[in-house]
Formats: sequence, C-alpha cells, structure tokens
Amino acid sequence: MPHRFAMLFCLALAACAEMPDLALPAAPASGAAPRILPLDDLVAQARLDPPGTAVAAPAPLMGRAAALRARAAAMRGPVNDPATRARLAAAIDARG
Repeated sequence: MPHRFAMLFCLALAACAEMPDLALPAAPASGAAPRILPLDDLVAQARLDPPGTAVAAPAPLMGRAAALRARAAAMRGPVNDPATRARLAAAIDARG
C-alpha cells in the first residue's frame, strides 16, 4: 500500500511540471552534406593505414612524451629510503 501511494504521489508531482521545449535544432546554413561511405571501403582503408603510421607526431609532442617516460621511470623505484623502510618494518614486527 505505501508503494502505491508513493507512486501516485510521484505521478501527481510530475504532472505539475512544465513541458520541456522539444524544438529541433536548426540545420547548418552552409556546407555540403557529409559523404556516406560503404563500410567495406572504411575497413579496407583502416587496414592500409595501421595506427601510428599515417602521420608523424610533432616534435613538441615527442619531447613531452619522452619527459613523461623519464618521470615514470623515476617513480618505479622504492618510495621510502632504506632507513625508513627498516624503521617501518621494525614497528610492524613489534606490533605483530
């Protein structure tokens, strides 16, 4: 019974809301319509141009990628120095 009352209340509340404006957006005034290609042509083109071979990356992007790789390599090492790791291990052993 309480579920029916809650559903009836929600329906009554929704009936009080204003209807949204569902107007269609205006079509672009200029420009040609896009060309629709057969799927077979698109698949064949994708096989001819594997990813990464079509366009060479610009130099600033390559430099940034190298810097990010160097930063990632620097983060691969241990987080704590040996003295801190030894102190933490001793504290864990003392509790357990």
